[in-house]
Amino acid sequence: MNTLLSPSPTWTFPFCPEPPDWFLDWDSIQNHFDWIQNLEGCQQDPIYHAEGDVLIHTKMVCEALISSPNWRQLPLQERSILFAAALLHDVAKPGFTKIEADGSISSKGHARQGARMVRQILSQFDTPVQFSIRETVCAIVKFGSLPIWLLDKPNPQQSVIKVSQAVRCDFLALLAEADVRGRECGDRQELLDKIQLFWEFCQENNCLDSPRQFPSAHSRFIYFRKENGNPDYEAFDDTKCEVILMSGLPGSGKDYWIRENLPNWPVISLDALRKEMNVAPDETPGNVIMEAKNRAREYMKSGRSFVWNATNTTKQMRQQLINFFAGYQARIRVVYLEVPLEEILRRNRSRTAAVPQAVIQRLANRLDIPDSTEAHQVEWIVGRA
Repeated sequence: MNTLLSPSPTWTFPFCPEPPDWFLDWDSIQNHFDWIQNLEGCQQDPIYHAEGDVLIHTKMVCEALISSPNWRQLPLQERSILFAAALLHDVAKPGFTKIEADGSISSKGHARQGARMVRQILSQFDTPVQFSIRETVCAIVKFGSLPIWLLDKPNPQQSVIKVSQAVRCDFLALLAEADVRGRECGDRQELLDKIQLFWEFCQENNCLDSPRQFPSAHSRFIYFRKENGNPDYEAFDDTKCEVILMSGLPGSGKDYWIRENLPNWPVISLDALRKEMNVAPDETPGNVIMEAKNRAREYMKSGRSFVWNATNTTKQMRQQLINFFAGYQARIRVVYLEVPLEEILRRNRSRTAAVPQAVIQRLANRLDIPDSTEAHQVEWIVGRA
């Protein structure tokens, strides 16, 4: 499954304004969501946000979004997705805002952490939010500033093409415009011009409202591993074996999935190696990784496919392994499994070698769900594994 996550046809976000009056019920929003109160009193740099604190800004962004003709003409669920992103786009700012030495106010890193917070917030809704919808909202929050900062990127073309694999770029442009119109600043027109340029640039690169297509999965994989590649180049597929890289929190069902789907494949399991080497389940010293890589190296040298079974919950962790596998001309398939955190904790309690609950919670808080730019193929398996 290596396609852009598609939103559900029925989901709506609570209090999303509807025609014909498009009324923003802000009082109900504030009373219903406890996280929105945390935005009150969070300072912003008056040079860029003279309107006031983050709560005031968030309301103004929502008002700007729902006033947009481009937003109003979208289907209901897409309006809901963007409205949710507008409400949540600065949810992490209170934890990341600080006053710099020169007196300016910054909130560096809030978008990336904001996406993780959005995932947790939407996962706790009484009615479960479909995985694809949740991750679309997360991606809009994570990449929402790209339309403004595009020209500062080392490779703007690759930036928009890469983001298009995870979320529609026109959604980013709509939120960015609302973000600019929902503030008081001296450079508003300059920012709006940048957003228009982003829109046109995405159109030119065939990735405005859908993922940029590639000649093959291997071509896509190679493109994102080079700094100045050509997205139309059809790379020769020289892979010699396949590595299945498992990803998911402890107790998400990785062992079960392997038994059911790849019963005859060799498996390199960090859990098994820990037992073999008498290492605690919540520790992974260098000698465990070294032994695992030695075994993987032997498989790849002989052209034998295998499974690498570990949590691999952060992109950095996966990237190190993918670089290692790709160096031996392996075709990489990431299989991500997800079940509700409550179910994971229940399963963990029944394990003979239980992982400390604090460790699971820490992994969940830092979770980066795999995206299709990381490997030749990515599968998202969500539910009760």
